[in-house]
Amino acid sequence: MTQPLLSVRNLTIDYIGEEKDFRAVDDVSFDVAPGEVFGLAGESGCGKSTIAFAISRLHKPPALIRKESRILLDGRNVLDLDRQALAAFRWREVAMVFQSAMNSLNPVLRIETQFYDMLSTHKGMSRAAARERTAEMLRLVDIAPDRMRDYPHQFSGGMRQRIVIAICMALDPKLVVMDEPTTALDVVVQREILQRINELRRRFGFSVLFITHDLGLMVQFCDRIGIMLSGRLVEQNAAEAIYRAPEHDYTKKLWASFPSLHGGVLL
Repeated sequence: MTQPLLSVRNLTIDYIGEEKDFRAVDDVSFDVAPGEVFGLAGESGCGKSTIAFAISRLHKPPALIRKESRILLDGRNVLDLDRQALAAFRWREVAMVFQSAMNSLNPVLRIETQFYDMLSTHKGMSRAAARERTAEMLRLVDIAPDRMRDYPHQFSGGMRQRIVIAICMALDPKLVVMDEPTTALDVVVQREILQRINELRRRFGFSVLFITHDLGLMVQFCDRIGIMLSGRLVEQNAAEAIYRAPEHDYTKKLWASFPSLHGGVLL
């Protein structure tokens, strides 16, 4: 059996309140294999993004990861990393495409500067070397390298999304966490973005943790899917099985919420 790239075990996260704590993630466990696309689906507030932030160690107070939790990447517990190791871990081993990624770019910096900031920090690249790497990454997402001197507002929403993905790929991470990466994009651009991600994944071999509330989109893109409800992972299976034969009542209700093209509902 293939050793998982990412292994999440008994992940429990609370938000600490003055009067009482709120359990956002409750004893969640799952694996992501090398080169696999694993999806987390569920309604808003079910804990998907909290898990994404925990994997990248981006959580801040009042979020608290409980001691029984483990997040293993290549067998190393991410939760044990000190500040120096964590700085090297982010972007080089795990990269993240955030919600509203179109707004993740700094509006007052040219695209090449935003690449350079990361490449110089993590790889010590000179401006000339960073410019070459930037051109290479922009070509991979079908953006002309001479556009690197432009500012984010000079690009369409889909192009900005592709630039964010290119930045994520620049350090060849093992895992890319994508939190609602196609939100606010029309369905045609959504498909183009996902096709590009898949092409890059096949070329470079990285894994993807894909987070969305859009179960229909997820079935097209993911190898396996986990369904979250109120902080718990209530079902996980192959994408085809989640679509053809959902087991949990909540999964069935998610599918039933999709309108049919022919009237009525899907189930």
